[in-house]
Amino acid sequence: MNLFDVSNKTVVVSGSSRGLGKALAGCFGQLGAKIVISSHEEDELEETRREFQDLGYEVLAQPADVRREEDVQQLVQEAVNQFGKLDIMVCNAGTDIIKPAETYEIDEWEQVLSVNVRGYYLCAKAAAQRMLPQEHGSIIMTSSIAGSLGVPGLAPYAVSKGGANQLVRTMATEWADRNVRVNAVAPGYINNFMKDVHVDLDTPYQRRAMAHTPMGRRGELSEYFGPYVFLASEASSFVTGEILYVDGGYHAA
Repeated sequence: MNLFDVSNKTVVVSGSSRGLGKALAGCFGQLGAKIVISSHEEDELEETRREFQDLGYEVLAQPADVRREEDVQQLVQEAVNQFGKLDIMVCNAGTDIIKPAETYEIDEWEQVLSVNVRGYYLCAKAAAQRMLPQEHGSIIMTSSIAGSLGVPGLAPYAVSKGGANQLVRTMATEWADRNVRVNAVAPGYINNFMKDVHVDLDTPYQRRAMAHTPMGRRGELSEYFGPYVFLASEASSFVTGEILYVDGGYHAA
């Protein structure tokens, strides 16, 4: 028996036209899952769909702005229409603005919170509405080390990821008796950057980050496949309400 089998499972990944979300969707596709990719960047989303289709994956591309409930409901509906069910939801679409805490404009604050908290809630809510009646499903949120540790320059992002962690714990306790599990993966520093986030790796801040990471490097996208597949599969059937840190030891140091 393969405890990590996700073949023929329907997996929705929000924010999956690039970066970590795209890499995760590709991983699930390679493992035989039916994948639903989504982004508000429609041209980029279509390019990713064609790429995955050329690789032989069963893939549906559905544009969505995760801040809009009607978009998220349509995302889940189209997944069910295409593949007949929903097994796994990866709440991954996110954004960030890096600057000193005292300098954020309120619209910048609202932008980060609306995508990273409202968006996660709406995706988890829509997924649960399908999963609870079938009494089966796994919801995985992409959190961050910033959700539980102080990381300079990330005030609204940190608040949003702390909020995601509390969504995980609260939803997990509400839905556990109906076999819908809710967990999070909390990455540390990854060799991947969000759109419009420009990072100079040779700064005191970045050198501090690597010095504080016991493994002394950034994680590669492929090093996140195992944790997400674990939480998506029956290998984690008795795991819910957990935040799994995948950070090279940063959280432990």
